[in-house]
Amino acid sequence: MEYNNIRVNVEEGIYWLTLNRPDARNALDAGMLQEIGQAMEEAENQTEVKVIVLQGAGGKSFAAGADIKQLYEKQPLDALVPGMQGLYNRIENCPKVTIAAVNGFALGGGCELAMACDIRVATKKAKFGLPELNLGIIPGAGGTQRLARIVGKGRAMDMILTGRMVDGEEAERIGLATYFVEEEADLPTRIESIAKAVLKKGPVAVQLAKMAVHKGFDVDEGTAQWIEKLSQSVVFGTEDKQEGTKAFIEKRKAVFQNK
Repeated sequence: MEYNNIRVNVEEGIYWLTLNRPDARNALDAGMLQEIGQAMEEAENQTEVKVIVLQGAGGKSFAAGADIKQLYEKQPLDALVPGMQGLYNRIENCPKVTIAAVNGFALGGGCELAMACDIRVATKKAKFGLPELNLGIIPGAGGTQRLARIVGKGRAMDMILTGRMVDGEEAERIGLATYFVEEEADLPTRIESIAKAVLKKGPVAVQLAKMAVHKGFDVDEGTAQWIEKLSQSVVFGTEDKQEGTKAFIEKRKAVFQNK
């Protein structure tokens, strides 16, 4: 499929999805959001793809947020359609592992996009923030909820109410970024090392582990552990479980078949 606002390529099980509007700091207009959704569907349907990496072109921004001109034209009922929030929920619930490579600004919808990913890797150029209150609106693509769950209610309140941006090093310290990379040139290597670590794991187990964490996070612990039990019961019936345990006993590398 051809895209106008993003670039995609697949290398050794990794689907690289690059936001490609560098002149607009990769602002997330309607066209780009539509193409991200199409690319996610494409990646999900490719069995060889196990990891999806989202990154921004240009070296200045991951994504600078929503297109303000389009935002100005929004009417009250427009906020009720799934829109950006629906897309980010889909990314969060994607059966593949998702990694955000943040090198530059991740503001507003861009920060929310990064938070929807499973793992976030930030460089010293990274700037995370939710400045929506400066526009007289609130974060509306999951930002008020995901940020509080990731960094805690107090830090989320501070960032949202003041619009304060945090750099990559602070983001890693407070848990907003999973990894901090000092040198920008080292970012691709770090991303690949994380992705390759995931690629070695049982694919069905990866998918169910993600589901158990997400679905169990906002329910009581007893229910969450029941979700974990049910997920484990599914894994126990897979060929991957047989292969993984047998390979360990035989002291060799497992060869998983996603079954």
